[in-house]
Amino acid sequence: MKYVLVTGGVVSGLGKGVTASSIGLILKACGLRVTSIKIDPYLNTDAGTMSPFEHGEVYVLDDGGEVDLDLGNYERFLDIKLTRDNNITTGKIYQSVIDKERRGDYLGKTVQVVPHITDAIQEWVERVAKIPVDGKEGPADVCVIELGGTIGDIESMPFIEALGQFSYRVGTGNFCLIHVSLVPVLNVVGEQKTKPTQHSVRGLRGLGLAPNILACRSTTALDENVKAKLSQFCHVPAENIITLYDVSNIWHIPLLLRDQKAHEAILKVLNLQSVAGEPCLEEWTSRAELYDMLHEPVRIAMVGKYTGLSDSYLSVIKALLHASVAQGKKLIVDCVPACDLEPETAKENPDVYNAAWNLLKAADGVLVPGGFGDRGVQGKILATKYARENRIPFLGICLGMQIAVIEFARSVLGLKDANSTEFDPNTKNPCVIFMPEVYVSTWLKLILR
Repeated sequence: MKYVLVTGGVVSGLGKGVTASSIGLILKACGLRVTSIKIDPYLNTDAGTMSPFEHGEVYVLDDGGEVDLDLGNYERFLDIKLTRDNNITTGKIYQSVIDKERRGDYLGKTVQVVPHITDAIQEWVERVAKIPVDGKEGPADVCVIELGGTIGDIESMPFIEALGQFSYRVGTGNFCLIHVSLVPVLNVVGEQKTKPTQHSVRGLRGLGLAPNILACRSTTALDENVKAKLSQFCHVPAENIITLYDVSNIWHIPLLLRDQKAHEAILKVLNLQSVAGEPCLEEWTSRAELYDMLHEPVRIAMVGKYTGLSDSYLSVIKALLHASVAQGKKLIVDCVPACDLEPETAKENPDVYNAAWNLLKAADGVLVPGGFGDRGVQGKILATKYARENRIPFLGICLGMQIAVIEFARSVLGLKDANSTEFDPNTKNPCVIFMPEVYVSTWLKLILR
């Protein structure tokens, strides 16, 4: 098994997830089987209870695992089906170690971060990397591991130590470290600055990990003198320094990697040059170029609670994007806060109220996504009623489906107090109810799989 570790430095939000997905895709295009693991250093055991405002979308896998949204990127880019164990969190690792300690598995030894936590991390990675995720039998050829956060975060330290040990454990030729870092351009002088990346790599090396490849995020392609400077100070060959500059859509990222021969650098580090071919990305290239040529817009009003952060509904937006490209349309998603459509907002802030309704009325379709709690429910009902009465295409997902049923029961069937028992357990006309027998049945099936 070969391993590719993707780390990030300087600032968060550089696009490590898309980079890791693109690396996996280009290796798959070279004829290799690829799997992915995402490491999240937070103490939550999974993303299921985290607010979308805090963490973005909770991505739900086929086995019911509630995980980081980056696993959705992996599945979409690589056409694979991951398991809940492909998302490692600090909470999961510590829970597994504490469970072992309570069972007496450590035979009375003092349980410590090193070696017990670090060993548990390495064992988890090795175990999960062998799980087939592409529908074929046997383990993949390469496992792409993304470490969340940035180098220097105190939460990441056990994972950094574990991965440093792991690189020696699997040996030279089986481990490739790609460090994603920021090379900012100061508008005052228009110069690409290398110091943030130099400090980030120095910190990484100080923690026992040396990057094989640098993936530099910048607004424009790196100048040759900047590459030479980074190579000198970061001890990375100039041909192994890749620029991930701003592009029109993320489907161009794998093409950037291919054009800069990133696959050759990775295959060389992993000693896979003899078994991998040139990347075949014709279909991918066609999709990326097609998207850039689309001009006729289709506007979708997405009426939700977490519209302040687009990552809250990432999978929904990606699904809309894929559908719009298939139909030859340029997607425009207008995020409409459900609360802004309610009568209370009309009294308190009429400008916001009018702006929200104008977006809704300009839409070619209305989508109400999932969510929790009763905040904004009235606004979603009003949006659903408007779409139905004006024959605007409508899609309700999860909570959105409940909203559609409630609205129809109230407006068409005349059941004015119709409601879901999720919002009103004592409603006289429950049109959506909780079915514990279905929940228990589903739970048992997952346990027995």
